[in-house]
Amino acid sequence: PEDRQQGIYVATYTIIVASFIQLAVYWLLYKKVEKMHVITFVVVLIFGAMTIYFQDERFIKWKPTIVNWCFALIFIGSHFIGDKTLFQRMINMADNKLSLPEHVWRRVNISWGYFFIFLGFVNLYVAFTFDTEFWVNFKAWGMTLINITFLIGICIYMYKYIKEEEETTSPEELEKNQEG
Repeated sequence: PEDRQQGIYVATYTIIVASFIQLAVYWLLYKKVEKMHVITFVVVLIFGAMTIYFQDERFIKWKPTIVNWCFALIFIGSHFIGDKTLFQRMINMADNKLSLPEHVWRRVNISWGYFFIFLGFVNLYVAFTFDTEFWVNFKAWGMTLINITFLIGICIYMYKYIKEEEETTSPEELEKNQEG
């Protein structure tokens, strides 16, 4: 039991170092850092340092919730800043830009915001209802599965609109697009 209890502190040191390395490598490769990486690192550093200093695992258990709620705030806040939501900006950074109706962009973006709020609450429930070993496994595997399931759902929802858009293109428009 003593070794297991110390494991959370070793893991906390490890995540702090790994988050720093992630930022450093990204900076070396691209000469910039992503805001989400910085947010994650700052939260990891603050809550990790408190966990280690106070020898209290409750602080590190709050970290996923704080990160998820920061992401939720950013996604929801993007509805009020600029002409595109965060999700639309992220997707349109790819080479193959995706064309969706405006209401779909907004629904998907707000869904991500609400999802991150939900995930934060789920983390708190598991972290403070079950033992640390269960929480660690849930954080690694359960949250990953929840994220993948949500992502699949979002993709299915968006695909429906991509498919409809393709179907509404007339044969004349298709021919014109192929010529031009």
